[in-house]
Amino acid sequence: MKTIWAIILAAGESKRMKFPKMLLPFRGTTIIEQAIENVINSQVTETVVVLGSGGDEIQKLIAKWPVKHCFNEDYTEGMLSSVKCGFRFLPRFFEAALVFPGDQPMITPEITDRLISAFRNSGKGIVIPVFEKQRGHPLLISSRYREDIELLRPEQGLRFLAQKNSNDVLEVETGTANILKDIDTREDYLNETKT
Repeated sequence: MKTIWAIILAAGESKRMKFPKMLLPFRGTTIIEQAIENVINSQVTETVVVLGSGGDEIQKLIAKWPVKHCFNEDYTEGMLSSVKCGFRFLPRFFEAALVFPGDQPMITPEITDRLISAFRNSGKGIVIPVFEKQRGHPLLISSRYREDIELLRPEQGLRFLAQKNSNDVLEVETGTANILKDIDTREDYLNETKT
């Protein structure tokens, strides 16, 4: 029961990048592998990577990592479809899951551990990292919201879940803008790979 899962979303089409961004080189590895490594070095117990566009290539790349994967057949419908795919994959009993966009390899294990500690110490069901009052990723969501997530409509997303259950939300100041940064464009990528 005391299992914390990570759901890493890696199913997107990378339309703005015009190249499968999960496979791009990043600080000696690739974007998706850096995201996985960060999660594995945290207090997370189990990890599932949600695949979609370019799934075969990503699956081959991550085969050496101690992670599971699932395939989102509805990946063209957007991020929420991948979130649902990830939650459907989880076992019947678990404590909570953190939802990580795969294109945010800057989220360190320390950030993840801070959210897990806050969750366990506060009793709140939704824990959101913030930087200077701006909400970022990953979201930590208690298992008790599993059915609510399944009922979300595409235009709502996880932010709606937090809004609807605002009394059960805890914001955790992280002190870093990394929780806000994703790699959507070539410019984003170049900014994050500068040495």
